[in-house]
Amino acid sequence: MEAVNKETLEKEIIEVLKTCFDPEIPVNIYDLGLIYELNIDNEANVHTKMTLTSPACPVAETLPPDVENKIRNIMGVNSSKVEVVWEPTWTQDMMSEVAKFELGM
Repeated sequence: MEAVNKETLEKEIIEVLKTCFDPEIPVNIYDLGLIYELNIDNEANVHTKMTLTSPACPVAETLPPDVENKIRNIMGVNSSKVEVVWEPTWTQDMMSEVAKFELGM
């Protein structure tokens, strides 16, 4: 069995996450800072900790499963699990410089 190249796989996951958008903010969820943690084990099982901009987010029910499925469909990923967490609370300070620029901040 071939060893998992976690660094390469993580880069691929990040590229896929940059195709997922919060419908209220025209910036991808990665640059928004909604992805808190990506854990890839030696069997290429991916556990993602993410948050939403608010508990009342209109995509609270659909975005996490969408993220889970997009990661699962990456070649080389064995399984994908997304855990929604509320701590720490998301703030605009968590956005990347790219996101802040795109939003004119």
